[in-house]
Amino acid sequence: MNIRTKVISLLAMLFVILIALEIVVQHVIVMPSFAELERDDAKVSMKRIDYALDVSLDNLALSAADWGNWGDVYHYVQAPNPEFVRVNLTPTALKQLQVDVLMIADLAGKVVLSDARDSSGGSGPSLDFSTLRDLPADFPWRADIAAGKSAKGLIRTNLGLMMIAAAPVLDGSGGGRALGAVIMGRLMTPERVRMLAARAQADLIVGPPDHPIAGRELSETESTTRIERQLSDIYGRPLASLEVDVPRRITARGHNAVSYASMYLIGAAVAVLVLVVMILNRVVLEPLARVTRHAVSIGEGDDLSARLDLDSGDEIGLLAREFDSMVARVEETRNELIDNSFQAGFAELAKGVLHNLGNAMTPMTVRLVKLRDRLKDLPTADLQRASSELKEVAQGSPRQADLIEFLRLGSQEAASAVAESKADLEIVQRQTQIVQTALSELMRSTRTEPAIETVRLPDLVNQTLEIVPDACRRRLIVDTDESLGRVGAVRIARTVLRLVLQNLIINAADAVRDAGRDKGVLKVAAEIVRENDSEQLHLHCKDDGVGIAEGDLKRVFDKGYSTKSRDTNSGIGLHWCANSIAALGGRIWAASEGPGLGASLHLMLPLAALRNSRMDP
Repeated sequence: MNIRTKVISLLAMLFVILIALEIVVQHVIVMPSFAELERDDAKVSMKRIDYALDVSLDNLALSAADWGNWGDVYHYVQAPNPEFVRVNLTPTALKQLQVDVLMIADLAGKVVLSDARDSSGGSGPSLDFSTLRDLPADFPWRADIAAGKSAKGLIRTNLGLMMIAAAPVLDGSGGGRALGAVIMGRLMTPERVRMLAARAQADLIVGPPDHPIAGRELSETESTTRIERQLSDIYGRPLASLEVDVPRRITARGHNAVSYASMYLIGAAVAVLVLVVMILNRVVLEPLARVTRHAVSIGEGDDLSARLDLDSGDEIGLLAREFDSMVARVEETRNELIDNSFQAGFAELAKGVLHNLGNAMTPMTVRLVKLRDRLKDLPTADLQRASSELKEVAQGSPRQADLIEFLRLGSQEAASAVAESKADLEIVQRQTQIVQTALSELMRSTRTEPAIETVRLPDLVNQTLEIVPDACRRRLIVDTDESLGRVGAVRIARTVLRLVLQNLIINAADAVRDAGRDKGVLKVAAEIVRENDSEQLHLHCKDDGVGIAEGDLKRVFDKGYSTKSRDTNSGIGLHWCANSIAALGGRIWAASEGPGLGASLHLMLPLAALRNSRMDP
């Protein structure tokens, strides 16, 4: 037997062994691994359903907390007001909240307010949960309501499953003694179940709890992998079963892939084995090593602009091109994510930005109006007529003398108007620079998280005065107390606090104007206090303006509320200040001894993230 026969025989035996090994591997390792992937996929789908359900409950709890921490609700629980119900509990309001029932219960479990949205369009049975006058004696959230705690869960109603959430009724600033709880309910209608399934990217079936399931149970058929889970209500009783069906596409595709691979192996093995020794290193190993090194480099680094650009038409070349395409899509997605995050943050700050720019533009507008009126009042037409008539009158005549005197006086008036206009234009130019500076700082602040900088409070007040309108600076004397210097250098979000102080100074100047005085004083003091086992920076701004009525102290920070004229104020400034301080982890509140006695604004900021160490001034 010659060598060729031996090689052919050996290769034939090798092929038979390889085919047998392939069949064993297919049935023992490959196909079971596909089934395991499908089971893992089913488990992940159920986790997505759980997560989507938790997100829906969290959103409902957030809406309940928003209503619970509303001052009007707090007053309503103390003294029910039909006007509150008429204005706020409308079908449109419930639709915007995406809730089917809204209830308010006091600490004793008595339902003081209940309203439900008629999801049936005016026909069919009403929601039984909305008709309660008192929470059931065994209602598990009674203790939470009495303790002022939040809760969320599921219950069964006559119209099906319903998600409910409860939040304590607080005084509108997140404090005060809880007077009861706001309870919101959202029915799990077929449409909402489909939306829940869409978020989880799975086929979801909500069934009755006919057969209680212990934990999760997984079953398989020829076409699907099913996983089930038991849902419990707020009483801990079985409520419903969740079933997620995942088509067994992976096994089907895996079986096809293995079959095609087997056929390819049988048809092409002879040619591949003859050439493999000579071309393996050149065609397979080296390109594969290059792709691997590139993938490792991408994984360990942050440079998504690198490309393989492998000039090859085989599978490895296709893999390299697809990898390059995938990295390009990842880079594009990351850039879009960063851009969208910037746009979202910019949109959130837009109202506050426009308000602050409006404060800077007001004196500029006043100057331009004065300039327009001054130029409008100039007797330019009379001067032109006098100049034309002067050419026609006789030399030395009385009319000539009158015209010359009129032109002289008109020229003096025009020169005076030009001089005054020049001063106004210089002020407009300065205000324009202030607007440009504010825009630059605000645009930088929208691109990143608020930058924490080390500043001294007296310097911060002086920087704030630079962006305050001239009229406010002339009307108000800002007295910086010695305590600002004793606090020393602190690390704070300078740009944010600067805009907050600008709003407070402008409001203080308006309060002095409303008090009927030409001059007023705003005293700014600071101290370091210890609150909740942490150091806090307390800024105290007190003016001697018109003051704030007791009933308005808690409402001045509400969006759209203002004690000033709607023609000159939109009620955004203090609301924006409150939101900005809250975003830094602090709080703001107002105090006043009454109308005509001035007002105080207090800012409390935690120093854990804003201050590294106490430094001497």
